[in-house]
This record gives sequence, structure tokens and C-alpha cells, in this order.
Amino acid sequence: MKIVLDHLTKKFISRNNKNEIVTAVNDFNFEIPDGKLVGLLGPSGCGKSTTLNLICGLEKPTSGKIWFGDLDVSELPPENRGVGMVFQNYALYPHLSVKQNIMFPLENLKGDKKLSKEVMEEKVLEAAKLVQIDTLMERKPSELSGGQQQRVAIARALVKTPGVLLLDEPLSNLDARLRLQTREQIRRIQKETNITTIFVTHDQEEAMSISDLIVVMSAGVLQQMGKPQEVYNEPINLFVAKFLGTPAINVFDGHIKDHKLYIGDDCIGERNAEDQEVYIGIRPEAFDPDENGYFHCQFDRVETTGRDTSIVAHHERCISDEDVRAIVSADEVLNNKDGIITFSLKQNKVHVFSKKDESVIR
Repeated sequence: MKIVLDHLTKKFISRNNKNEIVTAVNDFNFEIPDGKLVGLLGPSGCGKSTTLNLICGLEKPTSGKIWFGDLDVSELPPENRGVGMVFQNYALYPHLSVKQNIMFPLENLKGDKKLSKEVMEEKVLEAAKLVQIDTLMERKPSELSGGQQQRVAIARALVKTPGVLLLDEPLSNLDARLRLQTREQIRRIQKETNITTIFVTHDQEEAMSISDLIVVMSAGVLQQMGKPQEVYNEPINLFVAKFLGTPAINVFDGHIKDHKLYIGDDCIGERNAEDQEVYIGIRPEAFDPDENGYFHCQFDRVETTGRDTSIVAHHERCISDEDVRAIVSADEVLNNKDGIITFSLKQNKVHVFSKKDESVIR
């Protein structure tokens, strides 16, 4: 099922000030191709869950349209949209077994959609096998782990064979290992069912690891949409560059003069742009320790966290929240002389942004 959001806008009256209007979703325009998994990504309060609620029908748009294929569903009630929804808190019925929780949506079908007991049993077992909980059917939710409860919620959403699957922060309540396992399960299920899926999260690593496309939001505005690695490699503005990446991108005050790019007195590359003050973002993996390098930092320390070795350094023009952080090979020989370390830089990992509007300067 292809989903198209056409100039979609949602405004609310502020809880704190009845005369103030809050725009949660602002003129959204994008298309989600049929059968793809799309990660809706952004910080808390950016409008992700509101967008999901608009798509499933729990909220009505202030303006704009929502299309499922060739059908305008903007005014359709949720039960008529053919949508499966999985919430952050699972929303399982504690007094019902796994089997009964999964079957619940089928038991509520009316009229010509009503199913026989045998067909319902068959569909429930099929959904349970898909999420690998078919051996737990008689257990109550309290007897399950967090990951198992989440899979029950997914099975319940899938049992009606929806055209669209919506997942709202589905992994937030799980520990790190379970998050990894469950997100892999979500990707496997989506591939097997080929259901168009929207996955809402504030965790950029989650979104980038399993999504075909990511949509980055800020303050209700769509910032950038594309394949995860393309958005990471070619951010359209400083917000996107800072939001994607762990560790975060290093940001410096810099300037362009005579088509050369400077941080302080160090010329670190070229840009075919007019002379101006700029922000320069350098990804942690861009740094190559080099005794003949052209970018100088004050060496602080080396940190090793499992597979990653990081050089932590200082630079007076760095405006990131943290110190300069460079991810390097564990085998690197550091050229730390008199407390100064020098780097050469991978130029495709260096991004330049206008100080006027923070848009990228290619």
C-alpha cells in the first residue's frame, strides 16, 4: 500500500495558553512506496507520533490529505483504514492469554467480515508463528518478557492482514540487547509480509539500521527524506548532520576565503563558494592521525570502548557540546608532540553549512 501525505498539517490549541496555536505537523509532503519500511525520526516533541496518529485516523488533519493508494482516507475512521497499530506500552489485556490477545481484533469483526472460529484460530496461529511466539499461546502477558509482549502486540496488529503497519516507539521499554533482537525481528517480519510499515523512533541508530527510507523531522517540519546512508552522507542542513551519527558530528566555527576552507589558521580543504563565515561539521570517522597533517588539535586522551578507539581532543573553534572526538583504528600510531596532534581529513566526511540559515554548502 502506497501512502501519500499531501500538504498535511495539524494544529492544536496550546494547553498553557488558549490563545496560542501549536503546529505539531507543518505542511508535510512525502510519499511512502508500497512495501517499504520507513523510519520516522526526530527528537521528542517533533511531531512524529502526531503524524502516525493522523495516518491511522486517531487525529484529524487541520488541512491536507492522506492517501492510501488511490483512496483518500483523510475522513475515514480508524477501523475502516486497514491499519495495524503497535504502541510503546504494548496495550495488552492482562487477563487474556497470548492467544486471546491476538484473536481479539478478529472477534470484533462484524457483518460480512465476521469470521468462523476455525478461520480465526488459523489466522491467530499463523500470526503467532510469524513472530515466533506460537509456543506461548496459553501464557498471560505477566508471564512474558518485554520482548515477547512486544511480539504479541505485533501479532495482534498483523492478524487482520492490514495494508499498513504503524509502530510508535515500539522498543523504548526494552533493554539494549532486547532492543537489538526485536528490531531485527521487526525487519524480518516486514520483509516476509511486505506490509508498508512506518516505524516511529527518536533513536537514530534504530531507524538507520532497519529502514528502507528515513524521514527526519524537527518542530513539525520535514527536514530530509532518503535512504539512511544517503541522508547520513549528504545532510541537507546542520540539524540533520547533528542528529544523525554516533558519536555526533564535530562542529566548528570556520570561514571560506578565496575558495579555501579554514578552521582558525588551518586550511582544511576547498569550497567553491563566496567568502563567508560558516559552520564546519566533521564526522568522527573523518580524522586520520598524520604527523604531516594540516589540522591541529590539543590532545587530551585516548578512549577505547569495545571495538572503537577514540581520540579526544580540544580545539578553540569547536562549538559541539563535547570535545573533538575522532574514531581511529586501534593500530594507529599517534603523533602527539608537545600535546598537539595533527590530522588529515577524509573530505567526503567534511560538511559545510551557511551561518545564515544552516543549509549545506556543497
